[in-house]
Amino acid sequence: MESNRATLAFSTLGHPGRLAVFRLLMRFAPRGVRPTEIAQALKLKPNTLSHHLSDLVASGLVQVERQGRSLFYYVDLDATEGLIGYLALHVGRARPDLMPPLLPARKETPPMRDTGYNVLFICSGNSARSIFAEALLRDLGKSRFNACSAGTRPGSQLNPFALEVLTRNGHDISRLRSKHISEFQEPGAPVMDFVFTVCDTAAAEECPPWPGQPITGHWGLPDPVKATGTNAEKALAFSRTYGALCRRIEAFVELPIASLDRLALQTRVDQIGSDTLNHVEG
Repeated sequence: MESNRATLAFSTLGHPGRLAVFRLLMRFAPRGVRPTEIAQALKLKPNTLSHHLSDLVASGLVQVERQGRSLFYYVDLDATEGLIGYLALHVGRARPDLMPPLLPARKETPPMRDTGYNVLFICSGNSARSIFAEALLRDLGKSRFNACSAGTRPGSQLNPFALEVLTRNGHDISRLRSKHISEFQEPGAPVMDFVFTVCDTAAAEECPPWPGQPITGHWGLPDPVKATGTNAEKALAFSRTYGALCRRIEAFVELPIASLDRLALQTRVDQIGSDTLNHVEG
């Protein structure tokens, strides 16, 4: 990255509001996010957000794309990588004695095991989507995965429409319960290998770094709990959400996890979410 571009990028990120927007977009990367969703998550006024997004786009760190009637803003990952590289290599090269504490010697990443992966699915309410994902992975994973789910603001009960769908599809619901995410952040909690958010609300919320730096993915889906109409129409919304998650998890369990390096595995996880997105929204 050239010095002029790096200067503009650093200057843009030097504003707390713009930095907050950029951090949120990074949590959704490589997917884009609508301005209304950003404003709601960060509690920003539309005109304030518009200025922040305009500056981020001008810096080259963020791109915008129109899909139908909606604009989607997404992080330019190549530009972001270039900025990090500029800081670490071009700036650090002048004082290599300062870099070791910041960039410790790279260790060989041990190969991932072939079984016993801990996987956590996060949603806001932990009453439907994340519960679907937990049940599906538990059955489709054939003992290769330890499936868990939690919510950032869980309710006290699971959604009855969700339980009906799971029962109809032959899943054991006796062990399912609504849980708060804090259960998996306490000392002694299992270290997660994969963490997925399955709703946009959970993905937009701040979350402490997970021990062990797991592979993360955002597989956001519309909330079936918000479906309106007759009971039959509501049940159909839950069935469609279950089907969308089933396709994603079927693809996930087929990944040759033990033979992929971390970068390749992260790319495949992101691809699973983006490959099915258009089908789900259609």
